[in-house]
Amino acid sequence: MMYAKKIRMQQGCADSNKTQEISEIYVDGCNNPGFFSKASLHDHLKKHPNTIKVNLSPFPYVVPATSSRGEKYVRSQANDTPNDNLLKLPRV
Repeated sequence: MMYAKKIRMQQGCADSNKTQEISEIYVDGCNNPGFFSKASLHDHLKKHPNTIKVNLSPFPYVVPATSSRGEKYVRSQANDTPNDNLLKLPRV
């Protein structure tokens, strides 16, 4: 299983609580751990669903999403937390 462990926000969005403003996500548990763009993770998850989880309890899956403007991004599977679990990961 691969895990999302930290995020980088887009420039000027360091304190944002919008998943669309995540720039890159650090993923490990794969052959080449490191930061991946949200668009590349979106494409990976379209082909290989349920292969990445957020490395925080309750460990929801990362799922692909598309904005109203057609921008590819990812978010965590909905649960009972008010903010997306990806946004709770350390920001670098």
